[in-house]
Amino acid sequence: MMTVSPGSSTRVRREVRPTDQLPEGATSSKARPIISFTARRRGKAPSHLADLDLDGRKKVLSEVGFPAFRADQLSRHYFEHGVADPELMSDVPASMREVVSQTLLPHLITKVTSLRADDGETIKDLWELFDGARVESVLMRYPNRTTLCISSQAGCGMACPFCATGQMGLTRNLSTAEIVDQVRLARLACAEGALSEGPTHLSNVVFMGMGEPLANYRTVVQALHRLVDPAPEGFGMSARNITVSTVGLVPSIDRLAGEGIPVTLAVSLHAPDDDLRDELIPINSRWKVGELLDAARRYFVATGRRVSIEYALIRDMNDQPWRAQLLADELNRRGHGWVHVNPIPLNPTPGSIWTASTRRAQNEFVETLRASGIVTTIRDTRGSDIDGACGQLATAVQNRERNQSTGHAPVRPNTQEAR
Repeated sequence: MMTVSPGSSTRVRREVRPTDQLPEGATSSKARPIISFTARRRGKAPSHLADLDLDGRKKVLSEVGFPAFRADQLSRHYFEHGVADPELMSDVPASMREVVSQTLLPHLITKVTSLRADDGETIKDLWELFDGARVESVLMRYPNRTTLCISSQAGCGMACPFCATGQMGLTRNLSTAEIVDQVRLARLACAEGALSEGPTHLSNVVFMGMGEPLANYRTVVQALHRLVDPAPEGFGMSARNITVSTVGLVPSIDRLAGEGIPVTLAVSLHAPDDDLRDELIPINSRWKVGELLDAARRYFVATGRRVSIEYALIRDMNDQPWRAQLLADELNRRGHGWVHVNPIPLNPTPGSIWTASTRRAQNEFVETLRASGIVTTIRDTRGSDIDGACGQLATAVQNRERNQSTGHAPVRPNTQEAR
């Protein structure tokens, strides 16, 4: 086995697989989208209270002739009570409700469908935005926390071939309020007992849904402020319970480290060597594994927050023990105790040429990491029976609607749609 150092010309040799010997579960050849930071749609979402800080909300109200103190009132309704309809705010004068609904509280997202799994502990929602774009969020209840996975873009421009969202391409960036409203609605669902075992409190938020969060940087940082700033500015959540993922936009990782919001950084690595990662994560052609891990280490030093390394285990592709050892060596070379690896059993997507690792390969990969002192936890996968990976539900519903409009039978009937 050869190892690689950042900046070294030595490269790890990866296995060459004949094109006529695809792994089990293969459904297509290697056709792949192209990386894009340019949205196909340029439409701007309606301006909303959650797009602004408290001073900005006061300014909007003053400009339409209402006292600035009403901004505090409206903000507390939205962030503390989850109320977004001015007609339900009894302490807001009837004379200003229509204006408020147009200027600060327009309707942003509409539920298309909701699927349940894991005995009601997981709910996946598909939302339609003002322009017809669709995004997904997933609400998951665990014994000691309730977590929401949210989207930051409609589609994604990073073109990762094993990801359903990556195969969509980028439709557009979400606005701050479109991101935040996913959280508001999830908090309401928790309080109303939508998950099994009755009401609960939303404790954690992960930016791991549709999109590359750091490609929508300014908006995501604003959304983070709405999540962590106390009412009436925001929800007042703990930054320690918020995770932002990235496939490896190195300059933006360094920017995030300087924002003063100590959220957890999750790096979607999926391969420790550049030869393979170039294929799995196209942005690796711009920032290599060594540069990415160096940036992740700098994030840990700046924030004190341990970095998560996300690693989707793909059968016969990236799950070899020698790759686990290479990953461990690369992480340990940058220090100890600064990182946590999350191997993830792959949830295959339509059109993917890869499938999940065997249980034996998964266990050997994990044990190799642990033997090298790397804290490793296999990610608990949720919703595999309801198009659980990001982008799968949107694709399935789109296909179903297309088939219905053309009179064709659906490719995959979905019998678990919420009534």
